Amino acid sequence: MTSDEARPVCVIVGVGPGTGAALVRRFASEYRVAMIARSVERLEALAAEVEGAVAYPCDVGDGEAFVETLRRIGEELGAPSVAVHNPVVGARGRYDELDPAILAESLATNAMSLLHLAQELVPRMVEAGEGMLLCTGSTGAYEGSVPMTGYAPSRAAQRVLAESIAKTVAGDGVHVAYLVIDGVIDTPSMRRVYADEADDFFMTPEVVAEECWRLVHQPRSAWSFRAEIRPSHRGW
Repeated sequence: MTSDEARPVCVIVGVGPGTGAALVRRFASEYRVAMIARSVERLEALAAEVEGAVAYPCDVGDGEAFVETLRRIGEELGAPSVAVHNPVVGARGRYDELDPAILAESLATNAMSLLHLAQELVPRMVEAGEGMLLCTGSTGAYEGSVPMTGYAPSRAAQRVLAESIAKTVAGDGVHVAYLVIDGVIDTPSMRRVYADEADDFFMTPEVVAEECWRLVHQPRSAWSFRAEIRPSHRGW
């Protein structure tokens, strides 16, 4: 077995240009990282840049394709000991103006994919007596709002599902946590949307990734389920 093959495996689901890419770079320091996202181009670019990162293009909203991808990762890299659930799909809109298909897609991507991920990976973690499933979420998981009907319900479902899994497997040595990201991630698209905001309005992806790293490596004597991060200026 080579030194690379001896490294543990981490699956990152939802590798976008912000938090997802930062997670890949952070975890690749000690893990072989299986990257999952719809964008083949983005994954291939990261795989070329980050040693130990492997691209697995997939639409996680397609449950059957997602499960097949997870099984291929297990066959090719080995059973993951860490999984980070980080997909984001949704759209703004009032309930009476919302296309139901938008909410259906949001639920499939942000919530149902967590169920598929857990069903495929967590039983192996339980067998091993250790493992970590971390979900990144948002304030929408705890409160509804008029314009976020196409997004917040899927985050609430993700959170409650994660909590149910956590309470099921904590006694088996598997840590499940939910990170509330209460702010705007610093990406080119968000910079365009909030063009008038100062730099400290945004949360840098690297800082978010570092908090995820901390949660994944908490000692068993002090596990968190819910953790929150937000800019100092943000009211709550």
